[in-house]
Amino acid sequence: MTFLSILCALLIEQMKPLRADNPIYAEIKRLALRMETWFNAGHSTHGRMGWFLMMGILVVPTAVIYWVLRHYELTYAAFAWNVVIVYMTLGFRHYSHYFTSIQLALNAGDEAAARALLAEWTRLDTVGMEASEITRIAVEKSLITTHRNVFGVFFWFLMPAGPACAVMYRVSEHLARAWNEPEHMRNEAFGQFAARAFYWIDWIPVRLTAVAFAVVGNFEDAIYAWRNFAHRWSNEAIGIILSAGGGAMGVRLGSPVENAVKAQFVDATTVDIEVEPDVMPGDEPNIRSLQSTVGLVWRALLLWMMLLLLLSSAVWFGG
Repeated sequence: MTFLSILCALLIEQMKPLRADNPIYAEIKRLALRMETWFNAGHSTHGRMGWFLMMGILVVPTAVIYWVLRHYELTYAAFAWNVVIVYMTLGFRHYSHYFTSIQLALNAGDEAAARALLAEWTRLDTVGMEASEITRIAVEKSLITTHRNVFGVFFWFLMPAGPACAVMYRVSEHLARAWNEPEHMRNEAFGQFAARAFYWIDWIPVRLTAVAFAVVGNFEDAIYAWRNFAHRWSNEAIGIILSAGGGAMGVRLGSPVENAVKAQFVDATTVDIEVEPDVMPGDEPNIRSLQSTVGLVWRALLLWMMLLLLLSSAVWFGG
């Protein structure tokens, strides 16, 4: 049922993509804002209370409906519920129109239109950006968005509580952003728990996504970049995705914040200097990198689907 649920949801999304500004998402965003307004008194404990209440409101009903349908052996209803939840939590086509439009604009030589689209998508100041910088940021945004909207959902949907776990993943990802990234929320204690919770919830999926990129791309370079450069990002998860993804495509991604030379004190008088490469291996991003990103994402998606099919087949025949 898991494989068929994901397959049906993907097919439906290809035919009828769910917009990122749909009413259900808008209500969840408003609820998160209300939670922050109600509970934010400047302490991390209040953020923990708000986080668990959000999960209780959204995840528990999803799990109850699923378990009731399974308990009464309403197989088709449970399957339909799975498809609906996967469709709502996946976002394979949510932002693809931005990526495609940027690619078309750059191919046509219209850098102004590409900058405007990138600014609308990422909320960054793109004034004066050159084509290589536009391409780099578009590729990075695409890889991160694909992980959080597709592969992370896949992993949690495989858990016993299926739909409820998928909802938990997407809601926790939103809370980690909504309670930490806005200007007025940065360095606030209220969002610390949400960020830490999503870090652990996403710990395994991030690494599985990196492995998938390595398997379907240049394996050796992906693993090399992952091992030697991922730690240089301030956000570990983003560092893993971008270093592995860039290595898999042979493209230099990201702007690591840590120094390339690390000093390790062996004793009071001796310093052992370990010199690492200054920059990631690979070429500077160009217009062809956009097409390489599309190919990498689709190959990784097919790899996940094949693994799901094998797992489902083992369960069917084993049962």
